[in-house]
Amino acid sequence: MAAAIKKMTPSTSGTPRTPRIGAHTPTSGGMAKRSIAYAQETKSEAIQVFASNPRGWAMPEANVEADTAFRTRALELDIETYVHAPFLINLGSPTVGTYENSLASTAYSLKRGREIGSKGVVIHTGSAVDVNHVAKAWKQINKGMMPILKKLTDEDPWLLLEPTAGQGQSLVKELDDLTKYFDALEWHPKVGVCLDTCHVFAAGHDIAKKGGMTETLDLLVKIVGIERIQLIHANDSMDVCGALKDRHQNIGAGEIGVKPFQELLAHPAVANAPLILETPGMEPEHGQEVALLKSMRDKIK
Repeated sequence: MAAAIKKMTPSTSGTPRTPRIGAHTPTSGGMAKRSIAYAQETKSEAIQVFASNPRGWAMPEANVEADTAFRTRALELDIETYVHAPFLINLGSPTVGTYENSLASTAYSLKRGREIGSKGVVIHTGSAVDVNHVAKAWKQINKGMMPILKKLTDEDPWLLLEPTAGQGQSLVKELDDLTKYFDALEWHPKVGVCLDTCHVFAAGHDIAKKGGMTETLDLLVKIVGIERIQLIHANDSMDVCGALKDRHQNIGAGEIGVKPFQELLAHPAVANAPLILETPGMEPEHGQEVALLKSMRDKIK
């Protein structure tokens, strides 16, 4: 199965477009109102939301009316949506309770993604916590996740793996480790990647140097194939390359700088992968950063 779908060829059903640009949006007050209004205020073409408490295991029942209103407004305004699953999810955890809750929360997040019309659901790749648990972590990920993935249909969102900053016993310390994660998930065709620029920089990939972003994206394409690159978290970093610290900064105000994002936008691997900001601030700051990224994108056309 892995060999048959590991390298997915680019789609020929339509002309590739330039990447959409947007921001993570708050949901307090309701996604149909607050998140959509945030998207309009910041002129976002794509947004990311939390569909439940990002720091808890609670899985509230859906509000069908609210979901329909959000999905309808997003379609009307041509805004693509993505869900970020709770931060607590760690499919490689040696703690039984955490592992079981992680499986349930991942399945729930995929369900909520489908209900609100999202294209993808982002989960962090997590940690084995204990160096002696690494081998078992890959086995439990396979055992727990394959039944969930096998239930997905074409109408369901992608499951998007987001490599972390490489700290501790991270299962994906560098991009090459994604091969192990995809092996564990049997290269399922609904599994893709969400690349966080701050995380990959913190993990030791020097995207700040000239040509570094292109080099890193080329590597990612080689590892997973271009069609699995489904989303980009566009964040600068407060810390230097290889610091193993997940501290986001506004674009141009950190150690990565502006020019690498010009390389990012010019790379064919992100033509169909929206850029979502997870930087400090709210509407004013995100509006300025969306405009900055759009201006870079417009120069590439």
